[in-house]
Amino acid sequence: MMVSRSCISLLDLASGDIFNLPQTPRKIQRVMTVPGIISKVDGNRSNDGDFDALSSDGCEKKIIVANFLPIHAQKDLKSGRWSFSFDEDSLLLQMKDGFSSDTDVVYVGSLKVDVDSSEQDEISRRLLEEFNCVPTFLPPELQKKFYHGFCKQYLWPLFHYMLPMCPDYCNRFDRLLWQAYVSANKIFADKVMEVINPEDDFVWVHDYHLMILPTFLRKRFYRVKLGFFLHSPFPSSEIYRTLPVRDEILKALLNADLIGFHTFDYARHFLSCCSRMLGLDYESKRGHIGLDYFGRTVYIKILPVGIHMGRLQSALNHPSSSTKVKEIVEQFKGKKLIVGVDDMDIFKGISLKVLAMEQLLQQHRELRGKIVLVQIVNPARSTGKDVQEAKRETYETTKRINDNFGFPGYEPVVLIDRRVPFYEKTAYYALAECCIVNAVRDGMNLVPYKYIVCRQGTSKMDEALEIASESPRMSMLVVSEFIGCSPSLSGAIRVNPWDIDAVADALNMAIRMPDVEKQLRHEKHYRYVSSHDVAYWARSFMQDLERACKEHYSKRCWGIGFGLSFRILSLSPSFRKLSIDHIVSAYKRTCRRSIFLDYDGTVVPHASIIKSPSPEVISVLNNLCSDPKNTVFIVSGRGQNSLSDWFAQCENLGIAAEHGYFIRWSRMSDWETIPIAADFDWKRIAEPVMKLYTEATDGSYIEPKKSALVWHHQDADPDFGSCQAKELLDHLENVLANEPVVVKRGQQIVEVKPQGVTKGFVAEKILSTMIGNGKLPDFVMCIGDDRSDEDMFESISNTAYRSSLPVPPEIFACTVGQKPSKARYYLDDTVEVLTLLQGLAASSSSKSRSNIETQVSFESSV
Repeated sequence: MMVSRSCISLLDLASGDIFNLPQTPRKIQRVMTVPGIISKVDGNRSNDGDFDALSSDGCEKKIIVANFLPIHAQKDLKSGRWSFSFDEDSLLLQMKDGFSSDTDVVYVGSLKVDVDSSEQDEISRRLLEEFNCVPTFLPPELQKKFYHGFCKQYLWPLFHYMLPMCPDYCNRFDRLLWQAYVSANKIFADKVMEVINPEDDFVWVHDYHLMILPTFLRKRFYRVKLGFFLHSPFPSSEIYRTLPVRDEILKALLNADLIGFHTFDYARHFLSCCSRMLGLDYESKRGHIGLDYFGRTVYIKILPVGIHMGRLQSALNHPSSSTKVKEIVEQFKGKKLIVGVDDMDIFKGISLKVLAMEQLLQQHRELRGKIVLVQIVNPARSTGKDVQEAKRETYETTKRINDNFGFPGYEPVVLIDRRVPFYEKTAYYALAECCIVNAVRDGMNLVPYKYIVCRQGTSKMDEALEIASESPRMSMLVVSEFIGCSPSLSGAIRVNPWDIDAVADALNMAIRMPDVEKQLRHEKHYRYVSSHDVAYWARSFMQDLERACKEHYSKRCWGIGFGLSFRILSLSPSFRKLSIDHIVSAYKRTCRRSIFLDYDGTVVPHASIIKSPSPEVISVLNNLCSDPKNTVFIVSGRGQNSLSDWFAQCENLGIAAEHGYFIRWSRMSDWETIPIAADFDWKRIAEPVMKLYTEATDGSYIEPKKSALVWHHQDADPDFGSCQAKELLDHLENVLANEPVVVKRGQQIVEVKPQGVTKGFVAEKILSTMIGNGKLPDFVMCIGDDRSDEDMFESISNTAYRSSLPVPPEIFACTVGQKPSKARYYLDDTVEVLTLLQGLAASSSSKSRSNIETQVSFESSV
């Protein structure tokens, strides 16, 4: 079979050139989306809107991307003709009900059958014209490595908490399979690019098969409106961190605008991974969880998917369902049914369920002959020893139970191991006294929802069952606490599937529960399921995606990083990199300069083990201070003794220690203190509280200062340290409520300091002193990297002191690192800060040499 034209070579992946693959450029005109901001503001290459979009006649368009299309495809072997139809049971098709009627929905995904390359163009045309579907034809070998290899034999077990300890049951990480996964995701992304209008369309990507697709789309369209929903569990960080490509997948998911999960547990695990592996913190913004990622807010959505009520009710009203119900009633006359419907895989816990049934019959002899477990086994979605082993164990256990407890006319466990039509399943649901879902780990599992709706019934089903339409409805659920739907079913009996005795007791309780209680539980569940259907889920997700994308065109975007580490830096249009040429030009034409420099993270890297300044830093500061036109200050949160010792060689350098509580104008001058904070009695209250948290938090410590107390947790467990910092902040705010102090949380610290002691106050004091001494500043530069420096940025831009100046000074507020800030400029790191300072120092030196040469020349001529 020929390779699909969509496929990219694995050689491209091996070479690392996974982005620069040939595309077919088709230009469309750029538009202004926000006054003053045109979509192409991101550099030389176009990243928003240079592809023709699939014509949608002005309709709003949603592009739904998933591994498989919601299409049934079949080829007539005699005529060779293909027939296609929508899969009415597909979630992707059902979610259209959540969109407005004029929404154009386009599906991108694979067919479940192989198509010869000679037929692909014609089938693509038919599917697009007749079904609005865009097929991604993966070559068979690539499909095998991508889906059956990496997805089903590696990712699926890992995300269900099964580590590849034994290669007999799941694959260990294979770099070639990973490359196939990347290659397949790239093909899907290419197909999306063929139909997207990035200015208007929304893209919604589904499930773990396509977790790195967001990176490919974000690389091509910086402002693509992109959502992702994970339908499987997301494992805890202890499991996820074993994945060799853990960072690549996390960073790819963060290229989406909105990431959805079924439960808070799954979202919490994802956020924990982002914190532990990428150092990202999250916060709740008006009820919405958001991660700040290079200036973009990536939102987290927690909402379990629902079912399609109409589809179930139609199935219940189908004549085949009524016929089947009558057959089942006759077959199991006088017996109570317990139903289970599961795929055949190791995580569904079918054998554990059957063992619980055995335990129930052993403990309660009176139930023998009166209850039957009907277990419907859906065909396995993957192959392997694990599936065969699970199937063998289930059959052996079932045979043993039926041999021990069965008798003529009675089989305690009935296994239906075939493809069961939907109408037949609804018939079993409608008749079952209890439904049990015993999975040891499952993403969502909609079986309990379907069971509840079927037990509610319809008029046609009531006729078949010969019950009055007004008769009370009852249902009972026994569900594993490890499945996604469990939190939403508060009336269910939740069980640990590994505890067979507890599951048996739960089944017994469900069967014997009074009808009144069964009715109340059923009514509660039905209210939830009927109001939180698939349309509600799709509509809610899309509304949040629209909200998450609102600010796309109000910021400038830059692409940074290579390969799968690519991400977008999104910043205010007025925020730009500080050009050395630009600032040197201003520096040269001014004569009264104020320079404020933070210490940690600005002139010395945070990661540096040696915290003292390097010889290069000392040298450049001395050069700057030697210029009589400059007033240079180090403004730091560190103590006065450390800073005095480190900068002992800098005679003319000013130092503001402990955020400005102590100020010294030069090495020879005395330390001054801020008079507003003379009372430190509050330390007797704060220090015992900090000691309590230090003892309870391994890796934390207290840094005592003369004017402040600082609790550090950078060496503690990231999650626990952050949690303890929040608690400590709250605790200290309560006990110090009547004290003249402020409690602030910074970068891995909690600090208590006197009110009014800020770096902003220091900058204002120094500038005011200069003005009072007749040294009117015409150049003010401030460089810092953390939250405390934001006060300085705000202060030097303050009009209060500028109003007393005849000419406004040149102001350069610069943050270190590309991030949202009150500063107008940024530099990437401490290396760039040092380079800039050296440029300014060189300018001072050259000017001094020029002045000396002029003076010597003048004296010679005289």
